[in-house]
Amino acid sequence: MKLPVLVLVGPTAVGKTAISIGVAQRIGAEIISGDSMQVYRGMDIGTAKITQAEMQGVPHHMIDILTPDAEFAVAEFQVRVDRLIREIHGRGRLPMIVGGTGLYIRSVLAEYTFSESDTDHALRQRLAAAEEAHGPGHLHRRLQEVDPTAAARLHPNDTRRLIRALEVYESTGRPISATQTAADREPRYDDLLIGLTMERALLYRRIDERVDQMLAAGWLTEARQLFSRYAPDVTAMQAIGYRELVQYLRGLLTWPETVAVIKRHTRQYAKRQLTWFRREVRMRWLDVTDAAARAHVVEEIANLVEGKWQKPVEPER
Repeated sequence: MKLPVLVLVGPTAVGKTAISIGVAQRIGAEIISGDSMQVYRGMDIGTAKITQAEMQGVPHHMIDILTPDAEFAVAEFQVRVDRLIREIHGRGRLPMIVGGTGLYIRSVLAEYTFSESDTDHALRQRLAAAEEAHGPGHLHRRLQEVDPTAAARLHPNDTRRLIRALEVYESTGRPISATQTAADREPRYDDLLIGLTMERALLYRRIDERVDQMLAAGWLTEARQLFSRYAPDVTAMQAIGYRELVQYLRGLLTWPETVAVIKRHTRQYAKRQLTWFRREVRMRWLDVTDAAARAHVVEEIANLVEGKWQKPVEPER
């Protein structure tokens, strides 16, 4: 019998955090972060990481488990979350995955397999140097030649994942799309997928406002502290916002340029998130454009949980 798992996804700034807390309190859930960057300690403001006060006593997992210089692969996320799901059910509570990193969440829901080839740092450096020497798009064109399926899924500017895909191909002789596949026919869990969406103009306005708030809260100071301790090319420092703030600290961007680029890249990321999640045919979408809809969405999700599993897990008294 498959274990029940509730999943709440949506683009950045749509309001997942507050809604997830309300749902967790209502149905007796523990939250597993489905964000690839919130695993890193010290990256609090820039990842909109939930605070202890905001958690309101709801247990959270997969937050602050690594230092920013640590490598963290999708396969490790899958293994850790599988274990957490079993542990949470063992406590008589419902696991709820909340986040916006589509690949990470899909790795738990669908039967993914991963390449076991070791990381080849020298090869990665050569590929990065080739991109710099030949200009943007070079790696994407190379990937199109050897693995058009993977190339179609990746943005030409997503250098990190393009390098990983080419690394797998050159190390194993097999395309990453063959070693990293999803069997959508048979979900791994008895899942309920809820997606939050809102009118695009409002979402983009919320993104711009949140970037301003994060910068006012000390995001630059946070980035400066990280930059003083970690190399700018580690995976964590490539996160949206941190990468641009490091460029500002190195004198490569002016402050107005930095703010504008962070907002633009965040809006583009939100668009990619929506595109990714709309591929999930089992997703149930809830529009939270109107304030009235946002006020009732917790109850609506709780009702969906009760309708699927007869009754929610009893919350702790």
